Amino acid sequence: MGRRNKGTQRLQRLEAKTLDAKFLAEVQDGLNCSPFEARAVLQVVHEVYLPFLDPAGGNAPPGRITLVVVDADEPAGKPVAECQKRTVCLAVHRAVEDDRLLHERGPAAFRQARILDLCQQALSQGALLTRDDLASRVFFVSVRTITRDLSALRKAHPGVMIPLRSTVHDIGPVLTHRTEIVRLALEGKTTSQICRILRHSPEAVANYLSTFTRCVHLARRGMQVSQIAFLLRRGKALIGRYLDLLGECDRDKNLAYHLDELMRLGTCGGEKKPRRRRRSHG
Repeated sequence: MGRRNKGTQRLQRLEAKTLDAKFLAEVQDGLNCSPFEARAVLQVVHEVYLPFLDPAGGNAPPGRITLVVVDADEPAGKPVAECQKRTVCLAVHRAVEDDRLLHERGPAAFRQARILDLCQQALSQGALLTRDDLASRVFFVSVRTITRDLSALRKAHPGVMIPLRSTVHDIGPVLTHRTEIVRLALEGKTTSQICRILRHSPEAVANYLSTFTRCVHLARRGMQVSQIAFLLRRGKALIGRYLDLLGECDRDKNLAYHLDELMRLGTCGGEKKPRRRRRSHG
């Protein structure tokens, strides 16, 4: 028999007295699950509930709300119940700035000042808001009121696209924003520069670039558009556009260089650091 490691045994005893261990025991005994199934359930609980139970998580600080909304890749016209969902955190109230706006111009002006930005925030996080979301979950007014606000916005800014689910299908702003982010990265822009140019969050930029690099990896393995779209759970139109960008990289040395950097790093990250040269020992 091998020699027992007292340190390892002590750690195992401590691990058996954690909340996770208690949960696993309850699930295995109460639901007659195998240890593997119990750990799978625990993983889902961590992913769904833990971000909102952690006081230090900062998911919804003052002025922000957390919503479950439809994924941006789901086409308008598909029943909401069948759509993939995303959890987004939106900055509704901007402290003194919005307090002054409410006091001086009223609730309608406040809503109209925030709607476009809120829709853009959701899109940056991979989701699309609806009129129902804005009416019932954000501003607590009727859908008719939101419709009037949208009409006023379109009249005041006729050239601006408001990225609601009803106006975005599997083309348009979703593809425009995502492919533009990738193009800027292929031109050598850093995450901070892309965020500043397109008003996206670093998390959204990293997510889009990660999807693109995975798409490139699968394409180089000989997979077709429909196969890549299925594996990445993205629309065929988006995958097709990414492959068009890949084709441009094959014809442009500068784009090809930055593509190699993206594939090496995963995303464009922050300011890129030069590669370290290996010392020769020969």
